[in-house]
Amino acid sequence: MNTMLLLFILIWSVDLSNGECEFKAIFNFGDSNSDTGGFFSAFPAEGPPFGMTYFKKPVGRASDGRLVIDFLAQAIGIPFLSPFLQSIGSNFKHGANYATLASTVLLPNTSAFVSPFFLAIQLNQMKQFVAKVTEADQKDMNLPSPDVFGKSLYTFYIGQNDFSSKLADIGKGGMEEFLPQVVSQIVAAIKELYNLGGRTFMVLNLAPVGCYPSFLVGLPHNSTERDEFGCKVSYNNAVVNYNNMLKESLKQTRENLSDASVIYVDTYTVLLELFQHPSSHGLEYGTKACCGYGGGEYNFNPKVYCGESKEIDGKKVTATACEDPYKYVSWDGIHTTEAANKLITHAILNGSYFDPHFPFQQHCDLQPIG
Repeated sequence: MNTMLLLFILIWSVDLSNGECEFKAIFNFGDSNSDTGGFFSAFPAEGPPFGMTYFKKPVGRASDGRLVIDFLAQAIGIPFLSPFLQSIGSNFKHGANYATLASTVLLPNTSAFVSPFFLAIQLNQMKQFVAKVTEADQKDMNLPSPDVFGKSLYTFYIGQNDFSSKLADIGKGGMEEFLPQVVSQIVAAIKELYNLGGRTFMVLNLAPVGCYPSFLVGLPHNSTERDEFGCKVSYNNAVVNYNNMLKESLKQTRENLSDASVIYVDTYTVLLELFQHPSSHGLEYGTKACCGYGGGEYNFNPKVYCGESKEIDGKKVTATACEDPYKYVSWDGIHTTEAANKLITHAILNGSYFDPHFPFQQHCDLQPIG
């Protein structure tokens, strides 16, 4: 069965009945792919057109609408996750989101812009949260009960910024030395969360960044670096190597934590299918950004990001959004659209992209994510 047909089966085979779920909360660790407002709570700056599809205003998400973590929360019947860094309007009764835009797994050591909230800091924030919940008055309606930590889903969607910071080292051996450190830190975080009571962990692998418009700009059209779908071969091959390394390490972790579910989630394969065959899934554009400047093959200019206005070559220009983001896989050349995130979530919920197999529907009566 080809990938395209399998993905359609995944979408329509998900049980969307209302009911109970064993997971009472989600605690998420990540970067901009799953940040629900943490970064912009710490550093307010976001403006339109972000959030235009679902929220109708910017809400701290690097997308036109909902992220995978939003859809996942909806599916198990809990509210969208409040960012841990958001001081006003947060409700942590069903978990917390520690992800922030530009976060890394390792301590940042680069001239590139990154978030100060790397994985170790996010983990320390979680430890602080556990301590506060344990000490808190249980009448606090914005906090969960202390037994929630063993009934929660712990998700990781992080590592892309570590990876992209080392892209120049492809072919120089630098990747082989650096990426095992990233994997080992993710494994170490899982073990610490296990000691805090966590028992179900889902780790999303890295996306095929070689198909992202931001990494394709400047690559000659006839370059041998491009595959038949226009994606950069060396970048995607490096991602595959990292993902295999992550998968193997999670397998070893699973053997060491025999009473825990440590699940590798292959979002790479789902996203690659969307980039390669967008029209087969109700989309139109794969490697072209919805929100950007310059039009052309990628509609991405690194001098002016989505929503920005700048002077380029003596002319003031603005990177604007397309009229219908639901035709695109890529939102801004760096992140995915709500449409792509919804398709990814359907695949995750079905469980066919898990290693090992995890019967999600035996743990939750999944709810609609329309």
